[in-house]
Amino acid sequence: MIIRKAGLADVAGIANVHVDSWRSTYKGIVPDIFLDSLSYETREQIWTTGVKENHVYIAEDENGKVVGFATGGKERTGEYEAYVGELYAIYLLKEQQGKGVGRMLFQSVVEDLKVKKLDSMLIWAIEDNPACRFYEALGGKKIDTTEIEIAGKKLSEVAYGWDNLLGFD
Repeated sequence: MIIRKAGLADVAGIANVHVDSWRSTYKGIVPDIFLDSLSYETREQIWTTGVKENHVYIAEDENGKVVGFATGGKERTGEYEAYVGELYAIYLLKEQQGKGVGRMLFQSVVEDLKVKKLDSMLIWAIEDNPACRFYEALGGKKIDTTEIEIAGKKLSEVAYGWDNLLGFD
């Protein structure tokens, strides 16, 4: 498995992972009407901008296929003084989960944040997302919850925080 910074040539692969991982992870959590409406083309447009504006890291298998990605940067709301960085997104195809690839992507974003002098971080996740156990296993502490709505369904979203990335390896 290769972890590297993404370029524009990787956008289609990132979009595929984004849509496919949402559909597998959130099946039974997020309404099907929303999951069915996800579009590779729309995600390609979003990630074309994302790759230009942020450091996006991809996981590439031995065949050169993008199987996961992660990105982060400055915490976006300004509401959490103790958390200056944010893991904006981390997605991995279902068949690649549980193999250490997510941890490698996570670590890539952590290292990027540390270079930017962002020494703490949070991530928001839908509470029923199985990845919440992953964040907890990596030392994330629940710091907040909020309610969001997707396709008319109210969902609980939880923030996990890491208050010191400097010692994170």
